Amino acid sequence: ITEFLDSYDGRNREPVTLPSKLPVLLALGTEGIAVGMSTKILPHNLIELLEAEVAYLEGEQNLVYPDFPTGAIADVSEYNDGNGKILVRAKLDTSDDKRILIKEIPFGTTTESIIDSIETAAKKGKLKISGISDFTAENVEIEVRLARGVHTDETVDALFAFTECETSISPSLMVIKDDKPIVTTVTEVIQHNADQLVEILKAELKLEEQNLKDKLHARTLEQIFIEQRVYKKIEDKTTSELVVKAVHDGLKPYQNEIKREVTDEDVDTLLKIPIRRISLYDINKAKREMQEIRNRLKQIKEHLSAIIDYAISFLNGIIEKHRSSYPRKTEIRSLKKVDVREAAQRNLKLRYDKDTGYLGYEVNGNLLFEVSNYDRILVIRKSGAYSVMDAPEKVFVDKGMLYCGLVDKDLVFNVVYREESTKFPFVKRCKIEQFILNKGYSIVPDDCTVMKLYTEPNAVIAVEYKPKPRLKVLEETFNTSDFLVKGVKAAGVRLANKEVKSVKISGQ
Repeated sequence: ITEFLDSYDGRNREPVTLPSKLPVLLALGTEGIAVGMSTKILPHNLIELLEAEVAYLEGEQNLVYPDFPTGAIADVSEYNDGNGKILVRAKLDTSDDKRILIKEIPFGTTTESIIDSIETAAKKGKLKISGISDFTAENVEIEVRLARGVHTDETVDALFAFTECETSISPSLMVIKDDKPIVTTVTEVIQHNADQLVEILKAELKLEEQNLKDKLHARTLEQIFIEQRVYKKIEDKTTSELVVKAVHDGLKPYQNEIKREVTDEDVDTLLKIPIRRISLYDINKAKREMQEIRNRLKQIKEHLSAIIDYAISFLNGIIEKHRSSYPRKTEIRSLKKVDVREAAQRNLKLRYDKDTGYLGYEVNGNLLFEVSNYDRILVIRKSGAYSVMDAPEKVFVDKGMLYCGLVDKDLVFNVVYREESTKFPFVKRCKIEQFILNKGYSIVPDDCTVMKLYTEPNAVIAVEYKPKPRLKVLEETFNTSDFLVKGVKAAGVRLANKEVKSVKISGQ
């Protein structure tokens, strides 16, 4: 069954591969890297793999998902049969409002790396904890004690967002087949293993069949040699050649019973039978043994004629015997990835100093709102220039800042501006949906001055015009909701062909 080659020095023989009846590659998993390629195969549950092989042999299909020795919780919705990604989370005990117990950890992490990641997050202000202890023995148990005023439900998302309590794993199922690297799938590997199992079982049965036939032939010769007293014919022979010939001649009348050609090796085996064994030969026992061999040969013939059923029976036997020893450890569940911006604690006070024009959480000025390091801030300056930035420590945005807030792509900005070449008033409604971080943009066209900026959709615009001869209407009102929301790069709608003096917004 096993193919052997000479070793490097020719003194020994060594196997090319060791035939495996079990899907070892998928059961244990592995990873490695080479020039221009890498592989990362995750471990799977042995029983589930065997059940998938049974399903394949029965013409069905079973999808198999990773099962990690460390347990934990996994979202396999994007596993893509071994070439996608999975999200793995630690199992937490949150029954106590003031502490969190980590009971199982994600695959690829250790208790030490989990603790280090929690301590690092705490130092950066992303978590508020009072202490952490490792009580791991046979089972994982890491205790995270929360700071005063902090509760479990406020901390769980932060643990998943900023520590190794949540990891994303991207497997790549690359294997060597026919001396070439190929990217395959879990399903294809299971099918290959099942087909290989069938071939191994077939080879084993044929090997056993051949051995049993050889054994039956030897027992038949032995039975005839002793029962028919063929050994008596060699008593008067003086040379070994005559002895061998006498045995051959003595066995010829029973050729139909022997069914195979008798070789000199067979004769040599018969001549080596001790006298004591001949004298104690049990005919009935020999017949029983030969009948058992015939029964087994009949059984093997039946198995070979229905090799698929035999393979299924073989697999079911292993499953039944070892099911209790290989329970699934990793719980499969649909998980929503925690957004670090949402999980981050907003404990930085963003202030604006209108006298100096500086904005940031290290600025002394009016408190605007609280932010985290992961928040993105939209700032619109008095000129209409705007940009999106990470929460700044201290940045100059000029005096008279028009707007500062968290990025909200659904928020509609309403701008009333004056075209400097004509002094005519325009209104524009737009959303700021696309941007590059820290890049400058303008919410109004070039050579225009912002007069009012607001977000109330139903506000009323009161426009006062500059007095001129024969100009009878010096003030008009417009409803903001009467104007369409356009793209941020679009021009505004002209309100009048008159020079604007001032603008007031009411109903905000």
